[in-house]
Amino acid sequence: MFRRLSLHPLRLLSPRSLRCRHVSTAKPFYITTPIFYPNAVPHIGHLYSLLIADIYYRYHSLKDPSRPAQFVTGTDEHGLKLQKAAQTKGLPPKEFCDQLSVHFRRLSQTANISYTRFIRTSEEAHEEAVQHIWRELDSQGLIYKGTYSGWYSITDECFYPDGAVTHISRSPTQTIATETSSPVEYTTETNYMFRLSAFREALLDHYTTHSTSIFPQQYLTDTIAILSSPLQDISISRPRSRLSWGIEVPGDPEHTIYVWIDAVISYLTAIGYPWKNTDSGFSNGWPVDLQIIGKDIVRFHAIYLPAILLALKLPLQRQLLAHAHWTSSQKKMSKSLGNTTDPFDVMGTYGVDPIRYYMAIAGGNFRDDVDWSDAQVKKETTELRNILGNFLLRVTSSKIRGIIQAAREKGGLEPAKDSRYEPLSAALKVLPSQVAKDLESLEVSDALKRIMEVVRLANKILTDVEPWNGDSPAVTLTSFNTSIETLRVAGICLQPFIPGTARKLLDSLGVGEEERTWAYADKARAGVGLVKGVKLF
Repeated sequence: MFRRLSLHPLRLLSPRSLRCRHVSTAKPFYITTPIFYPNAVPHIGHLYSLLIADIYYRYHSLKDPSRPAQFVTGTDEHGLKLQKAAQTKGLPPKEFCDQLSVHFRRLSQTANISYTRFIRTSEEAHEEAVQHIWRELDSQGLIYKGTYSGWYSITDECFYPDGAVTHISRSPTQTIATETSSPVEYTTETNYMFRLSAFREALLDHYTTHSTSIFPQQYLTDTIAILSSPLQDISISRPRSRLSWGIEVPGDPEHTIYVWIDAVISYLTAIGYPWKNTDSGFSNGWPVDLQIIGKDIVRFHAIYLPAILLALKLPLQRQLLAHAHWTSSQKKMSKSLGNTTDPFDVMGTYGVDPIRYYMAIAGGNFRDDVDWSDAQVKKETTELRNILGNFLLRVTSSKIRGIIQAAREKGGLEPAKDSRYEPLSAALKVLPSQVAKDLESLEVSDALKRIMEVVRLANKILTDVEPWNGDSPAVTLTSFNTSIETLRVAGICLQPFIPGTARKLLDSLGVGEEERTWAYADKARAGVGLVKGVKLF
């Protein structure tokens, strides 16, 4: 059960935290993104998956710094699409993948994504692990050779049954995959098959008794519906004559292991599978605590991978977060359609943290597709600058600090009780716990909006109080102290979302590295340290 996530990973260690840190025996928190398909350069959808995972990884860092963590991303480098794309470029597939995989690493680095492992499925260790799993499944009688017929999509690199395709009446008549709108054609070929049908009841029992195992709820409902009817066994190989770029089936050089089976196993191999025993897997992080995927690949992660895990007698992933898509003019962004948004371009134009902020606040409810809008980007990022950046400059203005300093030099300045600040003080006391509750409920957008609402309230009260007029230095001091405390608490809570800006903010407030964990957001600061106004954006 995982809807209320127990979220936690590593953070940068300060000298003090090193002194008091104990060796944790807990299972590392383990979070993954999809393993991206590098048949072209990254688009904004890839950044979206990375950002969601990074927000949760960083949140764990703050929530429980003593618990280790794994954050895995990478590239899925086998398959027919890559083979054809490499041929088009006149390059060997491995060299083609080498060139494109670099762009996905660069995307993570540019966007300040804190992954701990970047796996490539072309790695030798991964190939060995995939073949090891094949042999294990085969030894249990779960693999057999048979003739498979179905609707095959080159784009999606998978077969679809009759019930998962739509026939479009046009000239000529076209058939597409209902889920992805990718063209399909009816194909019959001899492949190796996996007895997926043998795991239907066990999977159905798992999902009906683990009501938070897939989020949003609609994808859990869909998965249960699929499992409530008989499951077909699935093809898990392709003829080598058609697909040469992939992992060879052990003992049969005429067949290549199906790319999606190869890909989902990467979540195991990234943390050292095969392990000596189950305890070794646990100490490395298995099972995955939170698996970030796109809504179009739910069945691979909710049915195919869990069936393999059951066969291997390994625990299933604790929770899947299946996010919606970013669209362009209400159409899914796709490299094949050429309607993608370049993440490097938009981060270069607006800044890294403003784009992180926009994507989290606009796309953080996961249920509905979000249409990319430059106008909306400008609106949200302008609000961020006005609400957060300008507030810091207003509070730390020389006028306000001058009034306080002059009064202190006369002696005996104490903050005044001002009822106008009571709603803000009350909101600050519960903000960290409310944001944590939102995040643990997988409501990223709500969490971020909640932080900004408190800073917006602080802005309004500052405007109402007018502490810069100097009528009452004691009121000015109250305004200054409460505003700085608002920025401190907000700064701690903003670290998962806009880490670079949050660091700059906390630095400007004189908040030490060891005082930036979530626990410190719940503690009122004893006093205001050395504060300096800086431009956050």
